[in-house]
Amino acid sequence: MFGFLNPFSKAHSQFPFQLNDGGREEAGFKGGAGDCVVRSIAIAANLPYMQVYEDLRLANERYAQRRNDRLAKRLNIKGSSPRNGNHRNVFHDYILGLGFEWVPTMKVGAGCQVHLRIDELPPGVLIVKVSKHLTAIVNGVIYDTHDPSRGGNRCVYGYYIKT
Repeated sequence: MFGFLNPFSKAHSQFPFQLNDGGREEAGFKGGAGDCVVRSIAIAANLPYMQVYEDLRLANERYAQRRNDRLAKRLNIKGSSPRNGNHRNVFHDYILGLGFEWVPTMKVGAGCQVHLRIDELPPGVLIVKVSKHLTAIVNGVIYDTHDPSRGGNRCVYGYYIKT
């Protein structure tokens, strides 16, 4: 909070930020939603928001019908709408199918090794996984509805990179 008073604190190389809802408003949606997965995929893959939304809705539905685990039960109760958030078990294969490759950046017990900073992530088109959020980075700019970087201190769990 008072980092500016600490003479030992370093300034971090932050990504520039550009406000972008991934086409959500254009698709006719209003208000807030837990749809960061849909938005980041739409931005990074350059796809219409509605197409990604519908693809993930169907993927959630299929998962709920074919599985008998806690996530499937939750999807059956909550519904398959991507507006309510998406689970990695569902969106991971979808993102890989769009030509992205998963690169993990954290190991159990190793602590945070990579932060949401321009000098710690590769250039190109990325979908970055941080705590409880996905964000799109295209050519060195974060595209999202808010700046998720926390001043360059946000830990990156891994990222999908367009191959």
